Amino acid sequence: MAATKKIAAVYLRVSTLDQEKGLKSQENALREYIKAHRVSNTKWYRDRLSGATLERPAFERLQRDIFAGKVATVVVWKLDRISRSMRDGIKVLADWCERGVRVVSVTQQLDFNSSVGQLIASVLYAVSQMERENLSENVKRGLRAAEAKGVKLGRPERITAADVKAMKAKGLPMTEVAKRLKVTRQACYEALKRG
Repeated sequence: MAATKKIAAVYLRVSTLDQEKGLKSQENALREYIKAHRVSNTKWYRDRLSGATLERPAFERLQRDIFAGKVATVVVWKLDRISRSMRDGIKVLADWCERGVRVVSVTQQLDFNSSVGQLIASVLYAVSQMERENLSENVKRGLRAAEAKGVKLGRPERITAADVKAMKAKGLPMTEVAKRLKVTRQACYEALKRG
């Protein structure tokens, strides 16, 4: 049985229902690109929601099709149609490129399959990696500062040694103590060790 031919996904987005003209102008530019580049087997995805979130119906359908391996190329009018958030946009772009999906931004004349596009993508990936490392270091620095101030980190203890000792004093076996305190026996033993 022959494999299904992958599609060229064409993604359009405007922020509100009032921007129908914007959607039409994007559509016209994308149709011109598709015709000029002889792109066939297209599927159109249209959203009328803000790019501040990735939770958009058409975008989510596009993501599912990409994850299912149905998409060879994604064509957008401009990269900000994918996301208004740099972090989300870079993450999505990196994910798509890692899956072997070609991404083309028509108005910006970027093709992330070309050498220039790959250079730009690598810069975006480097920025993203730097951002992740900075975030990780900030978290570690914050944890060290909290510990230095004596802030106790981690989940609060559910039971104390006094809770366990009080029930043990009544002659209850550890299994019954754990059951009544709604914890494991191990948690009871650990509470006793903590004192």
